[in-house]
Amino acid sequence: MAPSRWADTEEDKAADVQRKREKDEKRRAKAERARQEVAEVQAQQKLEERPTKRQRLSAAPESTPQASLSAPSAPRKLLRHNAPGWYPSRHVNNFERLNHIEEGSYGWVSRAKETATGEVVALKKLKMDGSDASGFPVTGLREIQCLKACQHGHIVDLREIVVGNGLEEVFLVMEFLEHDLKTLQEEMQEPFLASETKTLMLQLTSAVDYLHDHWILHRDLKTSNILMNNRGEIKLADFGMARYFGDPSPKMTQLVVTLWYRAPELLLGAEDYGRAIDLWSVGCIFGELLTKQPLLQGKNEVDQLSKIFALCGIPSEETWPGFKRLPNARSLRLPRAEQNSGAVIRAKFPLLTTAGSSLLCDLLALNPAKRPAAKEVLAHPYFEENPRPKSTAMFPTFPSKAGQEKRRRYASPSAPKRGEAPKIGGAAGDFSGIFAGQEDEETGAGFQLKLI
Repeated sequence: MAPSRWADTEEDKAADVQRKREKDEKRRAKAERARQEVAEVQAQQKLEERPTKRQRLSAAPESTPQASLSAPSAPRKLLRHNAPGWYPSRHVNNFERLNHIEEGSYGWVSRAKETATGEVVALKKLKMDGSDASGFPVTGLREIQCLKACQHGHIVDLREIVVGNGLEEVFLVMEFLEHDLKTLQEEMQEPFLASETKTLMLQLTSAVDYLHDHWILHRDLKTSNILMNNRGEIKLADFGMARYFGDPSPKMTQLVVTLWYRAPELLLGAEDYGRAIDLWSVGCIFGELLTKQPLLQGKNEVDQLSKIFALCGIPSEETWPGFKRLPNARSLRLPRAEQNSGAVIRAKFPLLTTAGSSLLCDLLALNPAKRPAAKEVLAHPYFEENPRPKSTAMFPTFPSKAGQEKRRRYASPSAPKRGEAPKIGGAAGDFSGIFAGQEDEETGAGFQLKLI
């Protein structure tokens, strides 16, 4: 019988054997790869379980580049970084409030203790303005944003944000410092020594320089916003009026900075300003450290300008080009007589050296373009002359206000709140009588001291 036409030939049988052999080889190769992967994982686990050894700082003498190239490479371990994630804020009940410290323009500050660690912190409850359309005060948002962005030794550290039972209860947890400069000076018998004043000024200016380098204006520098511990270290606080700026500077409200520390261009209605307004406040603080009293204590905007002109002189187009174009300056009636502001400042601070008087005059220049930058203040010769700045370890210690001591409070203006800035005009804008009669004063026949 003839074979079927569908029967397998010898070639078909050979092809089947070849296919079976290839399948078996693939199966064995797959099993070998799986065994090698298991062995690598076990070797990696053994390496992790082995105790760590001291790292060899130099290669062994017998090692050569050729040997290192030929040696098998050790399995590498991936380096993992834990990225911050979103998590709910802690409750304020994690902190035990010890006592109330003070009430500011934008919040209440208390001394508190974290129950878990026992660490003493400052707890600031933000004031929620119900009229704010955003539902959360912009001052609080700016304070949180700026403090989170600032990491400096002389700027207060914001630890975290905690909440209460309602949406209106938001608290800032910050490091606690024993004093603020305003209250401390009110209780001091004598002002700071010259060496101590230099140390405080260097710390303050370094913090301002850091803010300006990061394009942040504080806009409310004053002694009550400068905290101090018992080791002679100060830190800037209360960033409720701080904000970022640019170059060129955008239009901003002139209703910033507490009145006694407000620059003249702000009082005259300038909306285009920059770092110079903080440097004016630094000059006011400098004078306050020297005398233990605020330098310019105006009752209102007009009285503040009068005191500024009496101390720093009358502005003119030569000393302050373009100041008459400011909104509140158009109605001013100023006397024609010019005054040497440096002589007045030196007379007010007779114990201040020539270099110190020069620095104070520069900081209190009416023309904001003539005020030095914070870096220039740090390099001023005043800090190089004797007495040199005192080490913070040598500062005296003082009783802390946070210890619930009875203290006498002195009246001082608060930080400005949001709203329309006051206008200067009419009879209130007449400054012609500030120096009236000074030219007609009779002088005696005796000798005269010349201030240099």
